[in-house]
Amino acid sequence: MVEKIYIVRHGFRMNWVTTSWKSATGLPRDPPLAALGEAQAQECASYFLSLPENERPTAIFSSPYYRCLQTASPVSAALGIPIFVEHGLSEWYSPVEPNTGLHPRPGPASSLEPYFPGQISSDWDSIHYPSRLGETVDEVLVRVETFLQDFLPLRPKGERLLIVSHAATIAALVRLLSGERDMPVRIGCCSLSQFHKNGNTWTRVKTADGSHLSGGSLRDWGFQDIEVDHGRVVNDPGVPGSENEKNEPVGSVVSKNLNVNVTSSL
Repeated sequence: MVEKIYIVRHGFRMNWVTTSWKSATGLPRDPPLAALGEAQAQECASYFLSLPENERPTAIFSSPYYRCLQTASPVSAALGIPIFVEHGLSEWYSPVEPNTGLHPRPGPASSLEPYFPGQISSDWDSIHYPSRLGETVDEVLVRVETFLQDFLPLRPKGERLLIVSHAATIAALVRLLSGERDMPVRIGCCSLSQFHKNGNTWTRVKTADGSHLSGGSLRDWGFQDIEVDHGRVVNDPGVPGSENEKNEPVGSVVSKNLNVNVTSSL
């Protein structure tokens, strides 16, 4: 079984600094890190490298969005461990406004590997996909809960995981691993949450901690910050021109995934 889970949000985004930014991958709504975010990612790498070897992460699972992979990259380089791309850890989008298309979806690991050569591993196929139609607050919690139920039994005994994701997805992870579905939590850029396995439950050691960052925790966000109307963020359109694109796969695909190694159970 997994021994420890470290969870880090991506660093400070370029689009928070300027409107003149370019997506490295060409995907809409996929901004890179700002210089501050890159520095935060390096500080995360220094923090994990400072841990005793038997406490350091042994594998990284990252959202496929570029800013998350950028955040994971210095840790991967410092510790010499792979990055596995998992769509179940993707950004949260609220349900799309009618007739506005679909939300974006990054490509598979093979399409992202050229941006991070030698770091992204092909030895993992994503086991969960959020709908491109978006999710209500309840649905993102169900997505993350289903992902964890599918994911954790697939990982080997004694593994120490680093998950790199987004504020909403991490807030859901923290709530669910803590066993507090309505827990108020705010997630800052490159903040660290940490859980240790304790029998059949998870013990929360850190929650959105920014003490490893020279500037502390910045740009924190929680579900309590959203403007909600019937469980959705108000006015969340899709990507123009995506109306005829496919919204698949959606949900758990673990039974179809032939490239995972089932070695343990919860």
